[in-house]
Amino acid sequence: MKIIVVMPAYNAELTLEKTYRDIPEGVVDEVILVDDASCDQTVEIARSLGIRTIVHPENRGYGGNQKTCYQEALKAGADVVVMIHPDYQYDSTLTSKIIRPIIDGRADVVLGSRIRTRQECLEGGMPFYKYISNRFLTLVENIVLGQNLSEFHTGFRAFSRKVLETVPFTLNSDDFVFDTEILVEAVSFGFKIDEISVPTRYFKEASSVNFANSLIYGLKTLWTLVKYLLHNLGIKQFPLFKERGKISHRGHRDHREGF
Repeated sequence: MKIIVVMPAYNAELTLEKTYRDIPEGVVDEVILVDDASCDQTVEIARSLGIRTIVHPENRGYGGNQKTCYQEALKAGADVVVMIHPDYQYDSTLTSKIIRPIIDGRADVVLGSRIRTRQECLEGGMPFYKYISNRFLTLVENIVLGQNLSEFHTGFRAFSRKVLETVPFTLNSDDFVFDTEILVEAVSFGFKIDEISVPTRYFKEASSVNFANSLIYGLKTLWTLVKYLLHNLGIKQFPLFKERGKISHRGHRDHREGF
């Protein structure tokens, strides 16, 4: 299998190299970094490390960045795509562990869960309000989606090629709720989600959403779940839950299926 790591980057000059060098040797075939119009030296550092770097001429948002990441990984022939934030908030030494359930055929999506105990989360620097909102949203998501996951809101995740070829992620938000939408889509199409445990890391240089944006994210997450329920009940249909056209290993869409 071809394993590709994608890094959605924005002003990550202080942490990019540490994140990159922690990826275990021999595990990954390629690393692709998509820079979302950073104002620092992220692009220069990435290129000096030999990372294939794609630059957005203007900021497209976190979700918009991920769209480019996954499209480029599919074009490059990835069988498994791992998203790692280059801000060192997630432990990239665990890359081999997060891809294992997909390689073994036990899962289609694997999440790196930071939620083991409240003490660990808070000692790792997670703000208390984020811990509470994370637990609340995850509880609601488990109930609505019929899952039993400890966390839905991690930025360390791996996808099989089939997932990214199936779910219409290009129709998702360009904002942070992209993370929720792609997981709800995966559940909607019957893909299996697994998780591994990862440490919690919050520190000055790591990116973090403020309280106001966290509140907006939470409301958008709940609205995504409402749309999922309405769609499944046949009350209203949403494009997010309709299969996208396939993308071949050469990067061409099969227009027979379309969006």
